[in-house]
Amino acid sequence: MFTGLIQDRGAVVRAQRSGKMLLLGVRSSLPVHSFEIGESISINGVCQTVVRTENDVFFVEVSPETLERTTLGKFNIGREVNLERALLATDRLGGHFVQGHVDGRGVVRRVDKSSAFIVVSVQVSAELAPYLVEKGSVAVDGVSLTVNAVDEQGFSVGLIPHTAQSTCLVNLEPGDDVNVETDLIAKYIERFLALRQGGEPGKITMTSLAEAGFLK
Repeated sequence: MFTGLIQDRGAVVRAQRSGKMLLLGVRSSLPVHSFEIGESISINGVCQTVVRTENDVFFVEVSPETLERTTLGKFNIGREVNLERALLATDRLGGHFVQGHVDGRGVVRRVDKSSAFIVVSVQVSAELAPYLVEKGSVAVDGVSLTVNAVDEQGFSVGLIPHTAQSTCLVNLEPGDDVNVETDLIAKYIERFLALRQGGEPGKITMTSLAEAGFLK
């Protein structure tokens, strides 16, 4: 479990294919010497397992499923990435609950840098769109953000100067792919409603919420 509050901007130093797997080596200013083999770490919002460390570099093995669903397969040497270690029970919970289980890839439509607050617009698939609500939470490349607006094709978020400076989102350009994880709570509500109504998961509506007793 993560919070979406990025702890470091690392850099890919190895991207080696081995069959259907990908070995990624990432250099970080985090205390890599304290990483335990088998611990979880978020790389651009993707939960991965540390399999080896060497000085200030840690390594993860990316599975075929992850390569298909996320952007990790496109990483080249030198690529900057957002890093966050797994949440401790004693940590402050900023951001929101982020699992590191990416729902799908989005495509950056627009980047507005006309003011101090950068506005990024992202297009997502029709399957992801129902989970995005205005003023709700979303993780983009592992960064916890508030949804400013939604439309039929996707959503937009605003980056305050601190977020832009401390994450790799400042480098986004139109056409870039990003990892998108929608709010965990929305998924459980949808599943609950589907089971209660004896159907398959579908779009959450005000009517379905009222029928399930969530609204009066």
